[in-house]
Amino acid sequence: MSRRLIRRLTSVRRDVGMTTAEYAVGIMAACTFALVLLGVVKSDAVRGALTGIVQSALGLAG
Repeated sequence: MSRRLIRRLTSVRRDVGMTTAEYAVGIMAACTFALVLLGVVKSDAVRGALTGIVQSALGLAG
Protein backbone atom coordinates (compact mmCIF):
# COMPACT_ATOMS: atom_id res chain seq x y z
CA MET A 1 0.00 0.00 0.00
CA SER A 2 1.15 3.50 -0.64
CA ARG A 3 1.73 5.87 2.26
CA ARG A 4 -0.89 8.27 0.95
CA LEU A 5 -3.57 5.56 1.02
CA ILE A 6 -2.56 4.47 4.52
CA ARG A 7 -2.77 8.07 5.79
CA ARG A 8 -6.17 8.49 4.18
CA LEU A 9 -7.55 5.29 5.74
CA THR A 10 -6.25 6.09 9.21
CA SER A 11 -7.66 9.62 9.11
CA VAL A 12 -11.09 8.22 8.22
CA ARG A 13 -10.97 5.86 11.21
CA ARG A 14 -10.29 8.76 13.63
CA ASP A 15 -13.41 10.63 12.50
CA VAL A 16 -15.84 7.75 12.99
CA GLY A 17 -16.19 8.24 16.77
CA MET A 18 -16.50 11.98 16.41
CA THR A 19 -19.51 11.64 14.11
CA THR A 20 -21.25 9.38 16.62
CA ALA A 21 -20.61 11.88 19.41
CA GLU A 22 -22.02 14.70 17.30
CA TYR A 23 -25.19 12.71 16.65
CA ALA A 24 -25.53 12.02 20.39
CA VAL A 25 -25.23 15.72 21.23
CA GLY A 26 -27.77 16.59 18.53
CA ILE A 27 -30.25 14.03 19.83
CA MET A 28 -29.85 15.27 23.40
CA ALA A 29 -30.42 18.87 22.27
CA ALA A 30 -33.55 17.86 20.34
CA CYS A 31 -34.95 15.97 23.33
CA THR A 32 -34.27 18.91 25.64
CA PHE A 33 -35.99 21.28 23.23
CA ALA A 34 -38.98 18.92 22.99
CA LEU A 35 -39.31 18.81 26.79
CA VAL A 36 -39.16 22.60 27.06
CA LEU A 37 -41.73 22.97 24.27
CA LEU A 38 -44.00 20.43 25.96
CA GLY A 39 -43.81 22.38 29.21
CA VAL A 40 -44.71 25.61 27.45
CA VAL A 41 -47.62 24.11 25.52
CA LYS A 42 -49.03 22.47 28.66
CA SER A 43 -49.15 25.81 30.52
CA ASP A 44 -52.63 27.24 31.13
CA ALA A 45 -52.00 30.48 29.21
CA VAL A 46 -50.83 28.74 26.05
CA ARG A 47 -53.50 26.06 26.30
CA GLY A 48 -56.21 28.75 26.53
CA ALA A 49 -54.77 30.65 23.58
CA LEU A 50 -54.59 27.51 21.43
CA THR A 51 -58.15 26.54 22.39
CA GLY A 52 -59.34 30.01 21.41
CA ILE A 53 -57.57 29.81 18.04
CA VAL A 54 -59.05 26.39 17.26
CA GLN A 55 -62.56 27.42 18.34
CA SER A 56 -62.30 30.58 16.25
CA ALA A 57 -61.13 28.61 13.23
CA LEU A 58 -64.01 26.14 13.61
CA GLY A 59 -66.55 28.92 14.17
CA LEU A 60 -67.41 27.71 17.68
CA ALA A 61 -66.51 30.92 19.50
CA GLY A 62 -69.38 33.22 20.37
